[in-house]
Amino acid sequence: MTNTKDFSNMIKDMMGGSFPVDMSAMEDAFKTSASLNEKLSSVALEAAGKSAEISNKWAIDTLSKLNEMSRAKAEPADYAKAMTDFAAASAEVAAENMAAFAEIAKKVQMDTVELMMAAGKDMTEDASAAMKKATDGVTAAAKKATTAAAKAAK
Repeated sequence: MTNTKDFSNMIKDMMGGSFPVDMSAMEDAFKTSASLNEKLSSVALEAAGKSAEISNKWAIDTLSKLNEMSRAKAEPADYAKAMTDFAAASAEVAAENMAAFAEIAKKVQMDTVELMMAAGKDMTEDASAAMKKATDGVTAAAKKATTAAAKAAK
């Protein structure tokens, strides 16, 4: 004379709303991710713009120095001097421009680390809030299901 519990009703309760799924946590996570992607894109695009400016200036400087070097000279020794001057100037400009590229890379690295740390903090807070909501929801649903099962057993 044992009563078998009606598991089909308990399953229906679980699927029908006793265990609600809160999608706001997913929406918050998506918004956080989209915001992070926007900020990372901004850092990358700013760096690309600055790199393009440096490259363009470098090309213009090199062309103007080539223009100087290609002018006709009165003495053959002047051609050697022009080549030497061009090589020295090119080496100096290359060092300056490489240092400028390094500064851009350093800034990108620092900005990216800052963004990732802030995003990690935001995501941790979002995950904690979502877990608390989920735990509260599951606890309430479990109590409700236990109560319903106890009533069904009587």
